[in-house]
Amino acid sequence: MQKKSTSLRIATAAIVAAAYAALTIVLAPISYGAIQFRVSEALTVLPFFMPCTIWGLWVGCILANLYTGTVADIVFGSLATLLAALCTAWFGKRGNTVKNRVLGCLMPVLFNAVIVGAVLTWGYKFQEFSDPIKSYGFNALTVGLGELGVLFLIGYTLLRQLPKIKSLREFIDRVNQK
Repeated sequence: MQKKSTSLRIATAAIVAAAYAALTIVLAPISYGAIQFRVSEALTVLPFFMPCTIWGLWVGCILANLYTGTVADIVFGSLATLLAALCTAWFGKRGNTVKNRVLGCLMPVLFNAVIVGAVLTWGYKFQEFSDPIKSYGFNALTVGLGELGVLFLIGYTLLRQLPKIKSLREFIDRVNQK
C-alpha cells in the first residue's frame, strides 16, 4: 500500500506542476510583469489539503518562469511560491477554519509581494521612481494586489468548495494516506 500511495502523491504533484505551468503560460499576458494576475497562483491553496502538492507548485513555477523569466525570477519567484505553499500546508494542518483558510490564502500574497516585488525592481529594473525603494514599494504593491485578487476570488473559493465535493474529498483522503 505504501508504494501505491507514494505513486499517487508523486502523480498528483506532477499534475499540479503541469497545471500551474500551463495556466501561467496560456494566460501569459496577465501572468507576467509589474502588474500581474497569475491565475495559476490560485492552485497554491492545494497544500492546505494535500501537502504533496507543494513540490508540484514549486516545479510548475520554475517551468512557468523558464518561459519568460530571468535567472533571478526563476530562482526567487519559484522560491516565493515554495515558501507560500509550505506555510499554506502548515495552516491546513491546523484545521479547516475560516482563520486558517484566510491565513493560508495570505501566504502567497505576502511572499510574492515581497520577493517578486524585489525581483521586478532589481532583476528586471522596473524602476518607476528615481528612488529604488519607492519603486520596490510600488512593485510589491502591484504584485500583492494581483495576488490578493487571485487568492481571495479564486483560491479562497476553492478552499471552501473542494471539501464539499465528495469525490474530491475521497481523493484528498487517498492522497494523504500514509
